[in-house]
Amino acid sequence: MSRTVRLAGLGLLAVLVGSPALAQPMMPSPTREVGWEQNMGAQLPLDAKFTDENGKAVRLGDYFGKRPVLLSLAYYECPMLCGIALEGLARSLKGFTLTPGADFEVVTLSFSPTEGPELAKAKKSNLLDLYGRKAEGQAGWHFLTGSDAEIRRVTEAVGFRYRWDELQKQYAHATGIVVVTPEGAISRYFFGVEYAPKELRLGLSEASEGKVGGVAAQLLLLCFEYNPALGKYTAETMTALRIAGGFLVVAFGVFLAVSLRRERRSRAHLGANA
Repeated sequence: MSRTVRLAGLGLLAVLVGSPALAQPMMPSPTREVGWEQNMGAQLPLDAKFTDENGKAVRLGDYFGKRPVLLSLAYYECPMLCGIALEGLARSLKGFTLTPGADFEVVTLSFSPTEGPELAKAKKSNLLDLYGRKAEGQAGWHFLTGSDAEIRRVTEAVGFRYRWDELQKQYAHATGIVVVTPEGAISRYFFGVEYAPKELRLGLSEASEGKVGGVAAQLLLLCFEYNPALGKYTAETMTALRIAGGFLVVAFGVFLAVSLRRERRSRAHLGANA
């Protein structure tokens, strides 16, 4: 199945999850337990301790102080959405005139405490190949791992809710990035898997000045699989949702085109009889 259809299916699921009228009665636990709370202006724990992709012990604050930071949360062995989201971030940054390591920093933190520097280094290598500007990415895009306690200090500060599912052996989570000021205050959130470079540039510019933006509209993409018998999403169910999502988009487009054509014909008929 193509990447486009996969994203369409995930997008359909995101619309249902994001709609208060539809989501609450039908969404199974744990999908009600994942998502984002936008903690505008909240301070990140800059003393939180992690390990970078080279195995070096670092503090979160090592990447702050001079430049704004794009913070992304993912786990490197995610079988579904994290890879797509990280690739989308790399593509979004590719056309930037701004330079990571000079104008801003990018920090990707794994929220899985079982992952270590080896996985972080492999993920960085793959994404820098996609990003293309390897020297800049090597200097300015950092991949961290750490203990559960230190990870949760960060995820709680940014309002990122996620949950491990023991039966599926994967995390239920949403995707997005956080723009943070050089002092470590949350300035803005972006949701989805790819981001308009112009908007990112504006967000980084505002963050560099210490500005805190307003709450953003959320269209959440959830990474989880559901089976009614187990209370979990499965690959088969997700495939059906993706196919249904694709057909729904096509059907709506056809319906809209037919409706507009009929309306034009009706107006033309009325004009001729006037």
